[in-house]
Amino acid sequence: MSELKFTKVSAENGILTVTINRPHVLNALSNDAHHELAGIFDRFASDPALRVAILTAAGERAFCVGSDLKAKAEAGTSVEASPATGFAGLCMRFDLNKPVIAAVNGQAFGGGVEIVLACDLAIAAEHAVFSLPEPLVGLAALGGGGLQRLARQVPLKQAMRLILTGERISAQRAAEIGLINEVVPATELMTKAQELARQIVRCAPLAIEASKAVALSSLSSSLERSILDQHPTAVRLWASQDAIEGPKAFAEKRQPVWQGR
Repeated sequence: MSELKFTKVSAENGILTVTINRPHVLNALSNDAHHELAGIFDRFASDPALRVAILTAAGERAFCVGSDLKAKAEAGTSVEASPATGFAGLCMRFDLNKPVIAAVNGQAFGGGVEIVLACDLAIAAEHAVFSLPEPLVGLAALGGGGLQRLARQVPLKQAMRLILTGERISAQRAAEIGLINEVVPATELMTKAQELARQIVRCAPLAIEASKAVALSSLSSSLERSILDQHPTAVRLWASQDAIEGPKAFAEKRQPVWQGR
């Protein structure tokens, strides 16, 4: 991997940990940072040895406060030339069947919330705060699908309150409305995220990929169509060696050895 300027990356036992490393600007993302993250997630998607990603940020104050408005102002434009995969190289990536966990270590504003919404699971530190403040600065949460995802992931009235007021909510409130999965003390954040990632890694990789792909595709289809259609990831799963190995290992009372094929 080429030298990283805006992030830190590590991988162990199938778990990729990606840390946004711009604490001096509360982990706000510039155009170059978006492209760097896009490259990281490209490699995550293509590497069969990597099963799940954890996305977090450096420092204790902020997970991500959205776009780097100073860099945007210096560029003299209201539109960022972000990669095709969208904000953080993730928010418009609709073909990523591997799970991504957000470990929210502080403020998640604007694009930071959009990142959380684009992840499959989210754990937050107790001091984390969430907001979509774009209307307060003459913008809207359009670049990363924040408006669309929020209206799908939490009750509509709760979504509209966040969308229309720009107010901030606590991590506990975010959990209550379903924006995140769980709230933990800051000192336990990465431990909990890694524990969750290990739970996923214990499962068959093709089963996880098919499960995510089918669940998300069902959101844009009728229930009948979603159940009756032959999703490519499900077809691949049923034809795999892992689909044979799982029941065989259960019958033999041993741990399965997944091959991902």
